[in-house]
Amino acid sequence: MHTSWLYLFIAIVAEVIATSALKVSEGFSRLAPSIVTIVGYGLAFYLLALALKTIPVGVAYAVWSGVGIVAIAAIGYFFFGQTLDAAALIGIGLILAGVLVLNVFSASGGH
Repeated sequence: MHTSWLYLFIAIVAEVIATSALKVSEGFSRLAPSIVTIVGYGLAFYLLALALKTIPVGVAYAVWSGVGIVAIAAIGYFFFGQTLDAAALIGIGLILAGVLVLNVFSASGGH
């Protein structure tokens, strides 16, 4: 079970890297970021598939999307100059709270 969560964590990291590279690829017009995007998404989905062998799909996808949203919002803020207003910060906080509740308090977590 712990290996599945490791797969999920690495999948999320790969997806966040791929999404960041997608932004920099300028519509797949730059080769290096385009390759990082394709490889990153491929790795992310492969590892997600491995994680889904033991983690329920709803839980895995909730964690995947929640952590990914928060990470990409932070990267957008720190590296791409995107702004986060109060509503965005509250929404991100709610996403984090939802992932935390799902993993700590729900029996659906499969762990």
